[in-house]
Amino acid sequence: MRRLVLVVMAVCLVLAGCSDTERGGGEPKKKADGKRPATVAGIPTSTGTHKQKLDVNTPGHREYLLHVPPKLTKGKWRDGKPAAKLPLVLALHGGLANMTQMQKLTGFDQIADDHGFLVAYPDGFMTTWNAGDCCGAAKMGNIKDVDFLSRLIDKITDAGLADPSRVYVTGFSNGAGMAYRMACERPDKVAAIGVVEGALVTGCDPERPVSAMIFHGTADRNVPFNGGGKRDINDDRPFPPVSKAVDFWREKGGLPAPKEKVNALSAAGGQCTATGKKDGVEVTFCKIEGGTHRWPAGASKAIWEFFRSHPRP
Repeated sequence: MRRLVLVVMAVCLVLAGCSDTERGGGEPKKKADGKRPATVAGIPTSTGTHKQKLDVNTPGHREYLLHVPPKLTKGKWRDGKPAAKLPLVLALHGGLANMTQMQKLTGFDQIADDHGFLVAYPDGFMTTWNAGDCCGAAKMGNIKDVDFLSRLIDKITDAGLADPSRVYVTGFSNGAGMAYRMACERPDKVAAIGVVEGALVTGCDPERPVSAMIFHGTADRNVPFNGGGKRDINDDRPFPPVSKAVDFWREKGGLPAPKEKVNALSAAGGQCTATGKKDGVEVTFCKIEGGTHRWPAGASKAIWEFFRSHPRP
């Protein structure tokens, strides 16, 4: 009899153990607890700037800085991903510069913290970007920078951190030319571009129009306002005038000449005019009287204000 009691007790313990496991005992099931993971798809989620590497299926890797605002870190999380995806801005440095210099030049980190968007500062190839007919090592080596930037966008959006309909690209000089090329070749990934002292020097036939905000100084000698200069060290052809790019993007969107006055850059001597929107697309042109080849004061804030009101239609 005692033996029977022991057997019954043993069976009960086994059954109790099985029942506890089903209710959450033993090895507990993972549940969505709303906690923020330290990384998502290898991307840090803590507030601040993080240096990252990206495999581009070629020897070596490419690097970028990613600035994460408090809005992502402190926001609501569900199933290991943010409940609300943020906009993403790619900021491309000029020739003979790098990602860290672009971060300092633009001051986008503080604007991102104030308004809640991600900023990626990619590094070019040997300080240059292959923007088509320019520039330097990246062009001469036929570096696939469009593929690199597209892969970077995909990594951050596929991780669920950024909203694919609110991805923007801005750049300075050679980086501005690269922003043009991204809009030309990957309009499905880019909602709007912000171009500062750059030229459209690539073949361009986008499948859809892209909103553009274009800044150019009348005294720029590197990329002359009315065209001229030399495209590259091995290309004596002149840069096209800035009006070529303005006209191209407005005509692509079926937009009139920009005439609506905008107070986007008045503090830096900028005279900004806009075309007005059509199907969510708009072109704004900021002519900077006496402006040279530099990033104008107030341009970063103006670019973000333009981006935030121009998600991909």
